[in-house]
Amino acid sequence: MHRRHFLANTLAALPLAAGSVRLMAASPGTPRVLIVFLRGAYDAASLLVPLGSSFYYEQRPNIAIARPGSAADAAIPLDAEWGLNPALIDTLLPLFERRQLTFVPFAGTDDTSRSHFETQDSIELGQPLAGAPRNFQSGFMNRLAQVLGTRDAIAFTDQLPLTFRGAVQVPNLALNTLTKPGFDARQSEAIARMYQGSALAGSVREGFTVRDEAVRDIAGGSATGMHGELLAASRNAITAKGFEGEARRIARLMRERYHLGFVDVGGWDTHVGQGAGSGYLANRLAELGKGLAAYADEMGAAWSDSTVVVLSEFGRTFKENGSRGTDHGHGSVYWVMGGTVRGGRVAGEQVAVDAASLFQKRDYQVLNEYREMLGGLFARLYGLRPAQVQQVFAGVSARNIGLV
Repeated sequence: MHRRHFLANTLAALPLAAGSVRLMAASPGTPRVLIVFLRGAYDAASLLVPLGSSFYYEQRPNIAIARPGSAADAAIPLDAEWGLNPALIDTLLPLFERRQLTFVPFAGTDDTSRSHFETQDSIELGQPLAGAPRNFQSGFMNRLAQVLGTRDAIAFTDQLPLTFRGAVQVPNLALNTLTKPGFDARQSEAIARMYQGSALAGSVREGFTVRDEAVRDIAGGSATGMHGELLAASRNAITAKGFEGEARRIARLMRERYHLGFVDVGGWDTHVGQGAGSGYLANRLAELGKGLAAYADEMGAAWSDSTVVVLSEFGRTFKENGSRGTDHGHGSVYWVMGGTVRGGRVAGEQVAVDAASLFQKRDYQVLNEYREMLGGLFARLYGLRPAQVQQVFAGVSARNIGLV
């Protein structure tokens, strides 16, 4: 094999994207933001239940979450209009009651393709749908890192996600394979020597250094030893099963080193047998809830500076299908949690849940456009000026819905 091809293949196999990464601990008081992307489009109406809507129960005779007090697996009331899936009673409900968790219904993107991949791309890129062709080398989280002037960003993913592509070099760590490094110390040193004296020498050595330190950080305090399962249909995202262990690993790195992070969790495409207050979807939500609660716990004092945003590419059809599942939809429910959050409420623009309010007579509307919402969140957290928000989300005016 030609040496140049060998090097290209070798570096492509690195579990950490080599780049000029600053090795410094996260500073107290600096906002720590983690985006959790639920790939596969979870059914938002089975998470945040529209208790005040008789239409909900008519449209879902088999999979509706039961009204509070009517069954062992009934919804937990949050206010007069909304309830929470009972699978989250021990994990997320306490955060909601401590006012550290807010839900935003009718949230999402203007992309109406209902295609998993196309809509995931739309969200990760954060670019206008109309006008110039998409730039697949410019994701919104990379642009945010540019505006903030930080290199303390990381993706906890198998490959660098679209959202972190761009001018800032961002590492990605596949946490479920960190204990099985692709190169031992001898191989790493040999690769570094190959690049000695070249423009890439520093980047290659820093890439190995960051990865080795991350492995030590994780190995030094793993509470469970569990690893997420890869799911190719969800772009190799880990599933919610075992997410508690992964979340604690992520928290240790976000607490000590990084300010801006991204992780994706797959397994949410429930066309068949999704269940109601118990069953497949409730089990996945329970696992996710354990992970998010573990993240909050592991952050310790740094939780007061932390914000976690949970989102998905789109929602699902309001009416159940013939297989007791739901199909690709439009509007979703986003979650915003953390010590910075004005929680304990359901936020954003809302409408009554009935036949007249559905988008194209089948889905939740999008009333809280995600770029406007995140633009407003970032402006509040980081004190961004309107022009800086525009650098992250071109053509968008930040919308403050009181999340923080």
